[in-house]
Amino acid sequence: MGGPYNIPRNYKGEGRILFIFSTKAFIYTLISGLIGVPFWFVFRIFNHSLVGLIFIVFFALIGFIIGTFKIPDNQRFEFNRNVGGEAIDDIIVRWIKFKKNGKRIYVYKEETKDVK
Repeated sequence: MGGPYNIPRNYKGEGRILFIFSTKAFIYTLISGLIGVPFWFVFRIFNHSLVGLIFIVFFALIGFIIGTFKIPDNQRFEFNRNVGGEAIDDIIVRWIKFKKNGKRIYVYKEETKDVK
């Protein structure tokens, strides 16, 4: 009758900042929010600072989504069969590498011998 058993978890990137942000999500949010800053400067020139702030929040929200969420594991669609359960940022990085390498994918295939 032992005590409760702790199920092992992957703790990668789980340091929390301000309760909702993991370290990775916080960095993605900051960087993508900085993409909205030039829009804020442009709209501030025309006395529409609020519209510029909306752009900053919009881009920061996109960065938060990319850094936090994973692709749902759904077998109905071909895309989800291949990448279901993986982080969105990992998929984006792989896509960039795929385009950079001239649309070639290298797969390591290990041959195994059956033991009788």
